[in-house]
Amino acid sequence: MTTATQPSLASKPKKRGGLLRQVMGNRMALFGVGLLLFFLLIALLAPIIAPGSPDKFAGPPNQPPSSEFLLGTTHLGKDVFKQTVWGARSSLLVGFGTAFFTTLIAIVVGMSAAYFRGLTDDLLTLVMNLFLVIPGLPLLIILSGYLRPATSTVIFVLTLTGWAFAARIVRSQTLMLREKDFVAAAKVSGDSNSRIIFREILPNMTSIIVGLAISGVAYGISAATALSFLGLTDISEVTWGTNLYWAQNGNALLSGAWWTFVPSGIAVALVIFALSLINYAMDEVTNPRLRAEKDLKDVFKQQSAQTVRATPVIRRAH
Repeated sequence: MTTATQPSLASKPKKRGGLLRQVMGNRMALFGVGLLLFFLLIALLAPIIAPGSPDKFAGPPNQPPSSEFLLGTTHLGKDVFKQTVWGARSSLLVGFGTAFFTTLIAIVVGMSAAYFRGLTDDLLTLVMNLFLVIPGLPLLIILSGYLRPATSTVIFVLTLTGWAFAARIVRSQTLMLREKDFVAAAKVSGDSNSRIIFREILPNMTSIIVGLAISGVAYGISAATALSFLGLTDISEVTWGTNLYWAQNGNALLSGAWWTFVPSGIAVALVIFALSLINYAMDEVTNPRLRAEKDLKDVFKQQSAQTVRATPVIRRAH
C-alpha cells in the first residue's frame, strides 16, 4: 500500500542568486525595466524616429492627430510627435544626472558621518538637517530664477535640494553595519578606514543605494518637469516640461487641443510608474519580512496544489 507524500514547510530553502538575478525574476521589475528601456531607446534614437528639428514650423497650428502629424501640432504649428520624442532626451538626462549626483553626495556624506562619528558626525548631521528643514520648492524657484537657465543648472539645483534625505538613510544604515562583527574583524586585522568603508560596508548597502538612485531619477524628472512647466528653466529647450509649458501658454485646455499636452504628460507618468515598479520590486526582494511572506505564500500554493483529494465511497443498502 503506497502513501502519498505531503509537502513539508521544512523543505530545503531555495538558493538565492545575485541581487540582479533576484530582481529580474520579479514580474513587476521586468515590466518596469522594459518600460524604462523603451523610453531610453526613444531618447537615444530620436534622430531616427523623428528626424529634423522639433522647433521648426511644421504645419497649421492646433491640428489634431492625423496621418501627416501623428500627434497633431501645437498652437505655434510645431510637430507634437517630434517634440515628445526629442523631449525624452533632456528629461531623462536631468533625471539620471540628478540621481547620480544626489546618490554620490549621500554616500560620501552619510557614510563619513556614521563611520567617523564624533565632531565629523555632528557637523555633517547639522548640514543634513539644515537642508532638510529648508523648503525645497521655494529654494528651487529662487535658485532657478537667479542662475543661468540650462540643463546643468537644473541638475545642480535639484542635486542641491535633494541629497540630504538620501544621506540620512545612508547614515542610519552605516551606523548599523559599523557595529557588525566583520567590521570589527577588519579593524583588528589592521585594514585602513577607506578599505573598511568601500570593501566591507559599502557592498552590504547595494540594495539601499540602488533604491535611492531609482528614487533620485523619479525625483529629478518630476521636479524638472514642474520647474519647466512654471517657466523657470530654459523654455527654448525641448523637454517634456517645456512642452507642457507651451501647451498651457497656448490655452490648450481651453481650446480643446488635448494632443498638445497629453503625450508629454503620459510620458512623464509612465516613466515614474516604471521606476516605482522597479523600486517596489527591489524592496520586495531585499526586505526580509516581505521576502518571508512571499516564500510562505509560495509554500501554501504548492501545498494546496498537491493536496490529495479522497474519493467518496457509496455504500449500498442491503
